[in-house]
Amino acid sequence: MGTILKGVSRVRWHELRHAYGPAADVPGLLSRIAWGDARTSETALSDLGLSIGELAVFDATVAAVPFLWDLAATTTVNSRAGVIELLQTILEHGNPPRPKVQLEAHQAVLSRRPTADRLADDSDPVVRAAAQDLLAAIDRHPNEPCCQV
Repeated sequence: MGTILKGVSRVRWHELRHAYGPAADVPGLLSRIAWGDARTSETALSDLGLSIGELAVFDATVAAVPFLWDLAATTTVNSRAGVIELLQTILEHGNPPRPKVQLEAHQAVLSRRPTADRLADDSDPVVRAAAQDLLAAIDRHPNEPCCQV
């Protein structure tokens, strides 16, 4: 799927789950976000958000976060600010019945703080603002584990 999503085909998406069941559709959504025009990218991002972050986080969320960080940092992606907003949504949502998944999803977002720091100085003011909001959410996130495993 190209250099932006390098490694996405190695993930066993069909074995992972999101809000609507098996996550086999996630690579296609990531691809449309990466290479779609503005409308296609935004629609795919909205669909992905509903699947992996807006309702709760899932094991597919954990697998998708590194690819979301790469999309946010790639200047040719049309919906970078929206990707950053999805990362913040993931950090702020949980899955109380599955605390291990919640912890892993949050750690996946938190682990790339240096990328958020770089994006907070991006030339695009919308990306910059979204990154600054994400950094504030990271700073508010508890230092101790956010949930009991």
